[in-house]
Amino acid sequence: MIETVWTVQVKFGDCGPANIVLSRNYSRWMDAATEHYFEARGVPLSSQIKEQPGLLGVPLVESHLRFVQPATHPDTLRFHTQVEEWRAKVFVVSHRVMRGDMLVCEARETRAFCALDDDGRLRALPIPPSVRSHCE
Repeated sequence: MIETVWTVQVKFGDCGPANIVLSRNYSRWMDAATEHYFEARGVPLSSQIKEQPGLLGVPLVESHLRFVQPATHPDTLRFHTQVEEWRAKVFVVSHRVMRGDMLVCEARETRAFCALDDDGRLRALPIPPSVRSHCE
């Protein structure tokens, strides 16, 4: 499996009163790490949206996050990201968040390429073959 590494510097505003990174920031950073993964593989998600009529994006449909230790300001965190599983209409992204050699947290996210159907409901589309081939 191909892995990319995306780095973030924890800012003071990323933390709560105890100087611990707020959990919502991990979600935001994992979105950015996933986008970085696809850009590094030569398939920017923004171009996929433009190329496929009706495609709205690649939303998160399930997420599991396990914290091992807290991160604080001014830590540097490295997000090790890979697609660990491809299914017909969804794919599973894993993230390992490291501070130096120490694991801060790990996560698995299930995402889908989605469009609106005729009655306005969100539906998953088959994974574009070109996306999968660039990432395997």
